[in-house]
Amino acid sequence: MWENPQKAQEIMQERTRLANRVDQIRSLETTSRDHVDMIALAEEEGDAEMVADSETALTALQARLEKLQLQSLLDGEADPNSAFLTVHAGSGGTEAQDWASMLLRMYMRWAEAHDYKITLMERSEGEEAGIKSATLKIDGENAYGWLKTENGVHRLVRISPFDSNARRHTSFASVSVSPVIDDTIAIEIDEKDLKIDTYRSSGAGGQHVNTTDSAVRITHQPTGVVVACQNERSQHKNRDQAMAMLKARLYEIELQRREDDKAAAHGEKTDIGWGHQIRSYVLHPYQMVKDLRTGHESTDSGGVLDGDIDGFLEASLSRGLDEKTDKAS
Repeated sequence: MWENPQKAQEIMQERTRLANRVDQIRSLETTSRDHVDMIALAEEEGDAEMVADSETALTALQARLEKLQLQSLLDGEADPNSAFLTVHAGSGGTEAQDWASMLLRMYMRWAEAHDYKITLMERSEGEEAGIKSATLKIDGENAYGWLKTENGVHRLVRISPFDSNARRHTSFASVSVSPVIDDTIAIEIDEKDLKIDTYRSSGAGGQHVNTTDSAVRITHQPTGVVVACQNERSQHKNRDQAMAMLKARLYEIELQRREDDKAAAHGEKTDIGWGHQIRSYVLHPYQMVKDLRTGHESTDSGGVLDGDIDGFLEASLSRGLDEKTDKAS
């Protein structure tokens, strides 16, 4: 009998993850052998249609195999964890705040498409449109592993819907991603280092979610990290959630410190403006989304903003493998 139920649960979860991977690989092996045998039989019988069908199926299997290979790269200390994702509008008022809300929607659509559970922890509305900031909790296996390279500044170029002269504007927003951590990871925080503020939760359009000051904002003064939570009606629960977010952010900073080559990609450690962006989203005069680190690009800007960012996440993951290979050689 296990003396530590938490440890036992972690081991069982890891066992389940590994068993699922083994099952997927075995299924690919069996299916690919079946199609190879089918092609050989179809060629003997002169059945060109069956050969074509099996070749199409093998191409699809190849794509699944490449996806599994990428997933095998999610071997970082916190990669299997859920994630906190925060979006901050850069300078620029309504333009930047609207862009921040577009990014928030993009990540929500991506999470929904991958069957992750989404919880809106905090949302600070813009004065006229969009948001000043918002934090999502994205629950599910490998959520942090997939999203961790989204840390940084995202740049938008478009014809402004808020400009009566229809001029082109450039806007910036930063994204910060931290792993959700459990009680097995000890993060020591001195209460004297914390500045805790309470305020009234509010929703879109200025409508109050609560009529009491239940929302909590915590500033960790040594690092300048600020977290907030307003999704619970209880101030005590919001404080607990905010502390969990703060621990996650401090843990992320430590992970970043261990990987010096990724430190500059931490969005909130850079100015939210020119020269610091990791990805550009151009909607005018042409359609193009390009990652400035990997070179991966897409001309389907609308699809990307609707959450189709897998290509960018996979390219970042592959880039991490290339860097590890270069260092090892």
